[in-house]
Amino acid sequence: MFTLVLLTVTGFTLIAVLYVYYTRNKYTTIDAFLTARGTLGTWTSAATIFASIMGAWILFSPAESGTWGGVTAFVGYALAQALSIIAFAVLGPKMRRIAPHGSSLTEFVYYRFGRSMYGVTLIVAVFYMAVFLSAELTGIALGIRMIMGLPLWATALLVGMGTLIYTTYGGIRGSIFTDTLQAAIIIPALLIAFSAALKAFGGLRGLTSEIGEIDLSLLSMGHRGGLEFTATLIIAIIAANLFHQGFWSRVYACRDIKVVQRSFIIAGITIIPVVAVAGSFGLMAVAGGALEVPSVAFFSVVLGITPPWVILVVLVLALALVMSSADTLINGIATVFTVDIARFYPDINGQKLRFWARILTGIVCVVVIAVASRGYSVLYLFLVADLVCAGAVFPTFYGLYSERLTGNGAVISTLAGIGAGALLFPDPAFTRGSLLYSFLMALVVSTIISLVFCFTSRSAADLDGLVEKVYDIKA
Repeated sequence: MFTLVLLTVTGFTLIAVLYVYYTRNKYTTIDAFLTARGTLGTWTSAATIFASIMGAWILFSPAESGTWGGVTAFVGYALAQALSIIAFAVLGPKMRRIAPHGSSLTEFVYYRFGRSMYGVTLIVAVFYMAVFLSAELTGIALGIRMIMGLPLWATALLVGMGTLIYTTYGGIRGSIFTDTLQAAIIIPALLIAFSAALKAFGGLRGLTSEIGEIDLSLLSMGHRGGLEFTATLIIAIIAANLFHQGFWSRVYACRDIKVVQRSFIIAGITIIPVVAVAGSFGLMAVAGGALEVPSVAFFSVVLGITPPWVILVVLVLALALVMSSADTLINGIATVFTVDIARFYPDINGQKLRFWARILTGIVCVVVIAVASRGYSVLYLFLVADLVCAGAVFPTFYGLYSERLTGNGAVISTLAGIGAGALLFPDPAFTRGSLLYSFLMALVVSTIISLVFCFTSRSAADLDGLVEKVYDIKA
């Protein structure tokens, strides 16, 4: 099995490196490294967006939620993820009209709101992407250790370094190319695992019959805990993914605004059945009594009731998932660093700019790999990052529509929202507080204060002027 893991990671890495090498004369600028601006059609865009959001998390979180919240929880999970992607079909075209030559979200914030809000957004975005990357590597490391006993550090290092190599070498082009391949693997592999597991229960009727005898509420779309979970996720996931630079790079990679709209909607809709299928493994774990560790319910079902060959399919699936999301995250972090270096050091040449962007991205990835190799639970950090994003999301993106919201107003609104949400945020042991109420508080408070600033402000930003201020990097 280790040979399969090694071959899969090495294969994706070599294919991407070779692709970047043989197309190196076609894409020579920093802008091509960051955004592949205007080169993707609808279906290629939809494939890379879909693969980028489909990380190893779909083998853990939806199934775990299904063990206690049933159909309501994992369908809600699917809906929240879909809405977070479809949101770009609305905000992406608006961003491209206001800043057609832009590259990153933080770049827009810098010229729209100034240094203070830029600093807040930079911290939020990089922290969220680093936590997401750490969660992906931790998840795949734990899954492979469960299957074959491989040390956590070995998996984290192998997958992390392989993805880092082709992403820092080729930028977004390497990420997009491998995403297309990985998207073609993810759906068939997941369906094979699902079909094999369902067959062991005697089909869908057999599974629902067993679940009905254990807890009929798991099959109901009115499960109260599942509904609260869905509402929480809709706020948290939409807010967090809007600070994911990998998706903003893909907004600019699309050929035109119509492609942006179509590709993000197609990817969002496609996510729903895929996450729902993955979540159904939680019901299978309940029916099969494999609930010792709910977070690995997917793997418990596959290892417990399917033929041995299915686990090989799951290994390839898991690696495709984690590399497809990890390369997007690494590229997103690299884009933020590259744009910021170029802005503060405008005389730097292209070669040096690439060098320092790769060094800084590599440092972040080394830290992430080290964290993943320890097997820590990153759930609480993830929730903290989501809360921060929930507090920042309205002030940041309302700036696309309102000329009255000032930089100071955006900062105060963001910090007030985060602070209000923190008052109700659960402690690490989840003995007090409420995730739903904390996220609602962060969103509502930041929204209200932003609107108050808009109504009382006497100054107005020049949104039309951002067309000239925000520019692509020519080096």
